[in-house]
Amino acid sequence: MTNTAVDATPAEKGLEGIIASKTAISLVDGQNGRLFYQGVEINDLAEHSTFEETVYLLWHGKLPTRAQLDELERNLKAHRALPAPLADILRQLPKEATPMAVLRTAVSALAAFYRDSDAITHDALVRHATILTACLPTIVAAWHRLRQGQPLLEPRDDLSHAANFLYMLNGAAPNERAARVLDIALILHADHGLNASTFAARVTASTLADMFSAITSALGALKGPLHGGANEQVMRMLESIGSVERVKEWIDQALSQKKKIMGFGHRVYRQDDPRALILRRISKEVGEANNDPHWYQLSEAIENYMGEVKPGLPINVDFYSASTYHVLGVPTDLFTPIFAISRVAGWTAHVIEQIANNRLIRPDALYVGPLNVPYVPIEQRG
Repeated sequence: MTNTAVDATPAEKGLEGIIASKTAISLVDGQNGRLFYQGVEINDLAEHSTFEETVYLLWHGKLPTRAQLDELERNLKAHRALPAPLADILRQLPKEATPMAVLRTAVSALAAFYRDSDAITHDALVRHATILTACLPTIVAAWHRLRQGQPLLEPRDDLSHAANFLYMLNGAAPNERAARVLDIALILHADHGLNASTFAARVTASTLADMFSAITSALGALKGPLHGGANEQVMRMLESIGSVERVKEWIDQALSQKKKIMGFGHRVYRQDDPRALILRRISKEVGEANNDPHWYQLSEAIENYMGEVKPGLPINVDFYSASTYHVLGVPTDLFTPIFAISRVAGWTAHVIEQIANNRLIRPDALYVGPLNVPYVPIEQRG
């Protein structure tokens, strides 16, 4: 018998449409273009909340009281500084290493500096989630300054999570508008259902591995251009097109070569990603505020023309996040690490949820290879 598979339910490529987990953390309503964190709609969070408050919501399932939020903010600020030996490890890495490779390595190494890093009690998991959420911005900013030959900066506890990252990155405290723009962007990226990196984190957590291992797995998945790397590719596309006048020519050529237009289409949404609609407005506002409307105008022209040639193809969160980050002065190869700085809130929430009601994630595979192949001694193989 050859080319015979074991009887099983037909496998869906990429597990599309397969329910792999129950969660109360976020709902991605693809049909209606809506997103909820613990039942709270993303538009309300972007309008009224802060990233720190959103973190509490994701971890604890409810919005915090003032005392609870103050405590979380104190704990995050207390863990922003890196262990000195970890900074030394960063100094030893090749300056040409990609920021995502550095971040993945640093998070894995970070576990070694905490005696209880293997603990998976609820309290330990929340503590480790706090450490990771606090440290990721410091790691990213530290690496950028090291590769630029600049001294590292100590975090400031008088600044918010978003504002402190921009300070450590650029060496100057941002204005209120820039800090709020990044704060909203972090809220929008904090969680998004069972995406590839979140699934990777939950698979690792399901083995009862530690929080640091689960987040290292998530970072590995996020690194790919079909996931977290997509926003960087959008900026590369904008730079390649260059001007509004070249949009039609560039897109026509790309489509004729069967190339993917980055920032369009989504595995779940059947209409525009609600996060993208918020970022569209923010991109326009931040461009005008910084006297640099070019990147928004270019993005808008691309969206409009794609609406003509590919009607019904929605924009996703990556499309306008690229122009937003660029006008804020963030280097393009840090776009994906910023995604991680935000999404670590959701990853850690999923790890906490997974371990609270755990079962090892071990799906079946539909075998499609041959059976009963005879073993031929090496001397007789052609």
